[in-house]
Amino acid sequence: MNKHSHPDNSTNEAGERPTKAEAEEAVRTLIRWAGDDPSREGLRSTPDRVARSYLEFFAGYNEDPDAYLSRTFEEVNGYDEMVVLKDIRVESYCEHHMVPIIGVAHVAYMPSNRVVGISKLARVVDAYAKRLQIQEKLTRQIAETIERTLQPKGVAVIIESAHQCMTTRGVHKDGVTMVTSTMLGIFRRSDITRRELLAFIGKG
Repeated sequence: MNKHSHPDNSTNEAGERPTKAEAEEAVRTLIRWAGDDPSREGLRSTPDRVARSYLEFFAGYNEDPDAYLSRTFEEVNGYDEMVVLKDIRVESYCEHHMVPIIGVAHVAYMPSNRVVGISKLARVVDAYAKRLQIQEKLTRQIAETIERTLQPKGVAVIIESAHQCMTTRGVHKDGVTMVTSTMLGIFRRSDITRRELLAFIGKG
């Protein structure tokens, strides 16, 4: 358990994290503020469900993304071409309105002398996505973690997603996709490498 993780109903070591009971009471307050009665039958168990769902929605605070990339493989027979994992589902929450950001991430890196299991790349995406986020920061965090831990020749991360803070409130514009990218190393320096990546993910 790392410094951010906590049992289901406890505070952290500094006593800063509310208890599950306090979280449930906060949900009851929001229900009342919305205009409903948290004691009615249909809502009676909602505070417990919401508190438990938050543990899943924001599980990334209990994870160490660097640790997922700590086990690498060096016996790759000299493979030094691009590794691309595309269409990784992204489920995150906007830190401004706490509503979903749903989309896909495409992650690529150019190995120098070692590679990592592809499922670990998806886990890094999840570890950062399952936090309160803005998409620009999320994109950068994923790329910088891969660069820092694997030290490849280059890293590229592209995220395409829909933000419910825009589709279900405010301007109410459905069908809008936000695209962000972070290009590091050879992906930033080489137009040819960038175009090859975009072709791989169907954007070229």
